[in-house]
Amino acid sequence: MKKILNTLLILSILLAFILILNSNPVQAAALDDIKIDINKNTVNPGDTVTLTITFGKPLGAYTFDIAYDNNLLEYVETDGGTPNDNGTRVRVVFYDSTGGTNPKESMNITFKAKEGIITSNPTDLAVTAEGLSNPDASESYDDITIALEKNIVVEPRYEDYKFDLSYTGGPIVNIEKEMVLSLSSSMGKNYDHARIMLDATTPNGGNVQLKGTDESQTEYDLIDSGWGDPSGYAIGGQNVNKVLNLRGIFDKAGEYRLTFKLIDRDSSDAVIAENTFTVTVADTQNTPPEEETADNEIEGIIEGENTTNTTEENLPTQLPKTGINLYIPIVVIVIAIISTSLYFSMKKNK
Repeated sequence: MKKILNTLLILSILLAFILILNSNPVQAAALDDIKIDINKNTVNPGDTVTLTITFGKPLGAYTFDIAYDNNLLEYVETDGGTPNDNGTRVRVVFYDSTGGTNPKESMNITFKAKEGIITSNPTDLAVTAEGLSNPDASESYDDITIALEKNIVVEPRYEDYKFDLSYTGGPIVNIEKEMVLSLSSSMGKNYDHARIMLDATTPNGGNVQLKGTDESQTEYDLIDSGWGDPSGYAIGGQNVNKVLNLRGIFDKAGEYRLTFKLIDRDSSDAVIAENTFTVTVADTQNTPPEEETADNEIEGIIEGENTTNTTEENLPTQLPKTGINLYIPIVVIVIAIISTSLYFSMKKNK
């Protein structure tokens, strides 16, 4: 009897073990082949970015959580299951109701960059998962608790920086010339340590100084040292418009090529923007005659106008008569007839 009980006990344990094995999927290793990817690394306002999760094996069930920064991105859509967006995380749930005939091997989820972004913002999409199983649910896989991350940058559409150099009238040799240098961009990329430098190509033997004074009344010669603190200054954002009032001194007549550069001190002085301007400097000895000639021409025009006005004022009110007057020959003929008649009359009376 005791042997029978022991046998039944052993059979019961084996049966229970078999039932346990049949009632739960076999726990497998993690999905080592799973990977995530994005279709772009930089996203501008209004643009979309799509995250693709490739499982490495067909899955009949899963729950994926994709966390995102809602200050920069907003959820758009997914094609891999039923989504639920709570504003900072999208949960996508999938279950193959066909019993394993319609599994998924990957899923896509799309986000859009928000409007109004004015700086570069590194961020990431973080993926975790649970409830992973093969198509017929005979195997399950470890939850993904350590997030899989994909880094992206959300930034505005930057426009290049541009220099502009303006002044009134042409520079004269050795006479200080006021000039205005402006650096502008409607949406400039942000730099923490930028500087303005200047290279100059001069006529043979010529020299140039281009000086300016900053807000602290510190004077800089852009040719010698560039503009501002040697470590640079911060620049970037919407409607950048930096204006520098400069004083130029050129010691020889001819053409000067001034090349202004905006450099990034944090990137081995890499050039951010560059513009070249040609400045033509006149010799002081040639300037007075040109100015005098111009003045004489203007005076001559004014005198000519005065002379014309005087002539018009002295014009006679009636124009002189020209050609032969018809009355003159008639009078002559009449006089001749009268004279002839008198002559013959006097002769007859004699």
